[in-house]
Amino acid sequence: MSPSDAQAAEYQGAPASRPLEIAFGVVALAFTSGYLFLATQVPLRREAVAGQIDARFWPTLIGVTGVVVALVVLAVAITRPAPSREDLERIQPGGVTRVVFTIVITGIFIALWSLGSVIVFGYRVEMFPIAAAVLMAALMLLYGHRRWLSLVIYSASITAFVYVVFGMLLRIPL
Repeated sequence: MSPSDAQAAEYQGAPASRPLEIAFGVVALAFTSGYLFLATQVPLRREAVAGQIDARFWPTLIGVTGVVVALVVLAVAITRPAPSREDLERIQPGGVTRVVFTIVITGIFIALWSLGSVIVFGYRVEMFPIAAAVLMAALMLLYGHRRWLSLVIYSASITAFVYVVFGMLLRIPL
């Protein structure tokens, strides 16, 4: 028996889990229902006349589509046996911790971003570019990237790209 055959014999994928599939369907339905509710609350400057679309159209369409897909996923999870998940790896040591840290880092990013801008030594400083660069660097470090030069270059270039495209060209307030 060769070493690769021994590894294949030892490998066990994640077990099939009907409760996990149902939980995913319920969470997807709750998330998309919340999104659909928020989509119907988008404020309008003026109502659209018959035959025109307004600012609520696309968010509502996406929300309805999401709810329909979530209902299908939930129905499949309830009525059919759980699919095999042998192609997925089991939860690795430290995996749950990484997910928790990812959520915490993202929460900190959102909190910093919500500040908008701050005044430092009399200068107005936009928080988005700083928070986005720190987010990218922190997530890359968390998931195992260790080369400092590429860490700095990648974080700065992605942040600059997003800021230029959305903040400057499309004039979306970041």
